Amino acid sequence: MAHYFSEQPKTASRPGSVDLVLPDLHLRLETDSGVFSPERVDVGTRVLLESVPPPPQEGDLLDLGCGYGPIALTMASRAPEATVWAVDVNRRSLELTARNAQAARLYKVRSVHVDEVPDDVKFRAIWSNPAIRIGKQALHEMLTRWLTRLTPDGVAYLVVQKHLGSDSLQRWLGEQGWHASREASRAAYRILKVTR
Repeated sequence: MAHYFSEQPKTASRPGSVDLVLPDLHLRLETDSGVFSPERVDVGTRVLLESVPPPPQEGDLLDLGCGYGPIALTMASRAPEATVWAVDVNRRSLELTARNAQAARLYKVRSVHVDEVPDDVKFRAIWSNPAIRIGKQALHEMLTRWLTRLTPDGVAYLVVQKHLGSDSLQRWLGEQGWHASREASRAAYRILKVTR
């Protein structure tokens, strides 16, 4: 797991699959070693997908740290007219997300490296299970970079484990001038809602 935020995972490829089962969606997703949570859909991701309101039905949406795509594909299936940007640093994750989107016929998912999103794209929604384990400073830099690209009415939903610092992250977001509130709490996870 320590390597899921590396650009080129050193771990040997071990392809697998997981089922994403939600009340409104059932997808089989390709996974591989060297990406986040390859054995099963992460509990935090599931809590996020079961807790947040539907995404805006048009415009640009962002899955920040897409892994093999469960969040991006859920957004795309719930908002078929929107363009969903699935971004990650991990090239293996991006390939998996692209293949999973094709297999699910969700053709408005754009699986791209974090440095390949055009600067003029602004997001009406950001959903993320952020890579807390990259360290506090890197996490803060990542969130600052992407939250500033929310549209004026845009909303971000972040899922963070309580014991990995959800409350301190909520305080930090407030100190940076964001409105950060707890949208939901379940199974030791918090869903933070972030707006301007």
